[in-house]
Amino acid sequence: MINLTDHIGKALDRPITLAVVGAGARGAAYAELAASWPEQVRVVAVAEPRDEPRSRFAARHGLPPENVFPDWERMAARGRIADAVIIATLDAEHLAPARVMAEQGYDILLEKPIAPTEAETAAIGDVAARTGAMIAVCHVMRYTPYTRRLRAELPRIGDIVTIEHLEPIGWYHFAHSFVRGNWRRADESTFALLAKSCHDIDWLGHIVGRRVERVSSFGGLRHFRADQRPEGAGDRCLDCGIERTCPYSAVRLYRTGLRDGGTKQYFTRVMTGGVLTEEAVTTALAEGPYGRCVYAGDNDVVDHQVVSLEYEDGVTASFTMTAFTPLENRHTKIFGTKGQITGDGRFLHIYDFLPEQTLTIDTSLDGSSAAEGHAGGDAGLMRSFVRALHEGRPELVLSGIQESVESHRVVFAAERARRTAGIQTL
Repeated sequence: MINLTDHIGKALDRPITLAVVGAGARGAAYAELAASWPEQVRVVAVAEPRDEPRSRFAARHGLPPENVFPDWERMAARGRIADAVIIATLDAEHLAPARVMAEQGYDILLEKPIAPTEAETAAIGDVAARTGAMIAVCHVMRYTPYTRRLRAELPRIGDIVTIEHLEPIGWYHFAHSFVRGNWRRADESTFALLAKSCHDIDWLGHIVGRRVERVSSFGGLRHFRADQRPEGAGDRCLDCGIERTCPYSAVRLYRTGLRDGGTKQYFTRVMTGGVLTEEAVTTALAEGPYGRCVYAGDNDVVDHQVVSLEYEDGVTASFTMTAFTPLENRHTKIFGTKGQITGDGRFLHIYDFLPEQTLTIDTSLDGSSAAEGHAGGDAGLMRSFVRALHEGRPELVLSGIQESVESHRVVFAAERARRTAGIQTL
């Protein structure tokens, strides 16, 4: 086995080997991308507690039985069996495998958020510093062609003064993930700003290029609660008298996902465990969490939040996260001393004050959701991670653990500010 630090500036003469801890949607997607470059990387092991996803993953990558594990502990008990590992478990289960795998010598690709608490986040940063492990965090927005082009065009507008940035989560995405799904409760996963928008806070810092000095925030759970429940609503969408007129109908969402591709089919696969049949969807609607009324659940995370950021040198940014939108790309306006850039995840519109003209650039990739590969971010992240390890080029990793810990600190500060209605100084 070899580490990135063992061969800086020198390419390997063999593919790197990769283990995967957590073969859910994200782990499977990253492994699928890795399989596209067999000359540089080979998936050799998996740890996944669920029988069907584990078996499907093992079959897809041709893994021998001795390298297929029901949990990461049994994988770790074998000692180091690969050059690197992807850790894509649920958020609350990152610290223990990251610590053990780093101590065993693995380089690590870690799904975001780093951990659900500030203490655990810092602990993973400390583990990397102590062991020398290269830990890259899956801040995929840094790796999109759109972001790369945006950063290249920033000099056109002079010095950045302020930014407006919106994450339109999408009404059915929010209902799936944050009302019915794994991220509905802060005590079982983490708060919504960390789970959904640590990407955005990190991305803003990547664009501004300065550290945050102060942060304030406001928001709450406005709509998805019992006192907003319409008259006649049932506990489950299958038994609901007003289901056909409810925009948050699980029946409509997941049965549409059976027929159509894209994000709705992605969410349907999640709710059924990967089985796209009418029977599987009906069973999940009748028995599982994804069939519950959005007004009759145990969810407690916010459905809207605004964050105000002040960076060094007085640069400011405002960020809005909201459930109540179509599912679409993020929207950004960057205001500079010589012009303005307006972006939507694909197109950049650059307005120059001097000639009073607008230049429009098509970065040629659309679709910012996980189902659509985060506008090329998933592929960009995985390609950079693999090339960094294979070619001995650490500079290709744009989201190392220390800068990611720092951007997470801003997210934790923003949540404290929201809860206290105060200003947090970093």
